[in-house]
Amino acid sequence: MAKNDPYAALRIKEFNVFLLLRFVLVFGWSMQFVVIEWEVYSLTKDPLSLGVIGLMEIIPAFSMALFAGHIVDQREKRNLLAIIIAAFSLISFGLFLLTWPVIVSNWSTKTILYSIYALVFFGGFLRSFFGPTIFSLIALIVPKKLYANAATWSSSTWQMASVLGPAFAGFCIGWIGVHWSLCIIFGLVVLSLMILSRIKKKPILNPKLGEPVIQSLKEGVQFVFKTKAILGAISLDMVAVLFGGAVALLPIYAQDILKVGSEGFGILRASPAVGAFLTMLITAYLPISKNAGLKLLGAIFGFGICIIVFGVSSIFWISVMALFFSGVTDGVSMVIRQTILQIKTPDHMRGRVASVNSMFVGSSNELGAFESGLTAKLMGTVNAVVFGGVMTLITVATTGIISPSFRKLDLRKDIEEHEKD
Repeated sequence: MAKNDPYAALRIKEFNVFLLLRFVLVFGWSMQFVVIEWEVYSLTKDPLSLGVIGLMEIIPAFSMALFAGHIVDQREKRNLLAIIIAAFSLISFGLFLLTWPVIVSNWSTKTILYSIYALVFFGGFLRSFFGPTIFSLIALIVPKKLYANAATWSSSTWQMASVLGPAFAGFCIGWIGVHWSLCIIFGLVVLSLMILSRIKKKPILNPKLGEPVIQSLKEGVQFVFKTKAILGAISLDMVAVLFGGAVALLPIYAQDILKVGSEGFGILRASPAVGAFLTMLITAYLPISKNAGLKLLGAIFGFGICIIVFGVSSIFWISVMALFFSGVTDGVSMVIRQTILQIKTPDHMRGRVASVNSMFVGSSNELGAFESGLTAKLMGTVNAVVFGGVMTLITVATTGIISPSFRKLDLRKDIEEHEKD
């Protein structure tokens, strides 16, 4: 049944609760990042300040990633996720207070800005735990034979939230302002904590409980670097996110280049996620496990082309379409990468492998935001975006030439073996 059933994972009740949890949490998180971007650029009118947002998150997320993976593999996942969400609610509430009219009128712009950066820094610390915990929890909810299908639906849910969250944030800024938009975000985080209570505690599958930290971290890193499929997938995605980080500069495009205001900003911010979400729905019916390596290379190459088109466009609808198709290609990339990770990672190492993945890919979102902000400051916004797209194309071409084994990567055999378990 599972092999040809696109809804196989959705027939598990607890997995549906998990998807609802992930949707609400990512929706709120996506809203928060967009609102923060808008507020910071409105306060400073400096593109570098947008890059600093990414830098403030990547420093703790990157430095804590491996240690977080070790803790995740040693702890019960449901309760650990509850702690993470509860702490995240404090960040949301803190941002809500920082935009309170009384505080805005009495605090200096610099004080408010630095306070926002401090909360973002704390959020980066939490995010180092969030990714590995979510990744590990999925494998404890669905059986091995449904890993590929569950990865597709989980990624689709993430993208759906990423579609609606930024768009809703853009409209909310125009309708009710930054302050009350942040209040909505705080409510969503609290709601996600309530949803989590519907998921039962899970067993700890790590046979090496109490293993020394250094030995545990070394084992996780060695596994990733020895598994060429995992290493190749996350390395390619890291480069695409790092150099193709045009999304971080969208407030500049919306306010100064395209001049479309907060509503247009919401549409621009949501366009990539719309494309990715639609692609992921299609892949639930048409799995892309055949020639996965070649498809991943092609998808990321197409992503680079789309970023270049967006960078040079001064017409709103062309910009929206370029971002939409960047999302289509990114959706293919994400499904293949998540399938590789779920299928090729042993249960007892999921936290550590997900942490290495977050160091490569997750942290590159924020590092890419900093790179985009810095290059925009140095060479101008349009040139910075085009430069990122060109670097993505060069990296994909180089990888395809020097790594024939990755070009030939095919996941069908791995999936068939999991379906037999």
